Amino acid sequence: MKAKVMDAQMAHSEREGYLGYVRFEVEGHKQPYELTLQSEERMDDWNYSLNFLNESGSEQDIEAVEQAIEQDDDFFDDLVEAAISKLNA
Repeated sequence: MKAKVMDAQMAHSEREGYLGYVRFEVEGHKQPYELTLQSEERMDDWNYSLNFLNESGSEQDIEAVEQAIEQDDDFFDDLVEAAISKLNA
């Protein structure tokens, strides 16, 4: 799956740990996505939430992205790295 990062952000606080997002487009999909990321202490154990960015799109499309996040470590890691690169930037 080919994704293009549109925007990313990451912050850290003692209370919430690491909290950020990645907004991205996927080739062939009509609507962009937002992946919200949260990690308590370590930046290798992420909780995430995937949503359409602006308006709802195809259920098949978001399910395909969800599957890619779950099964393709490189895909997920690239999105996480986009957010981490904005930490303290």
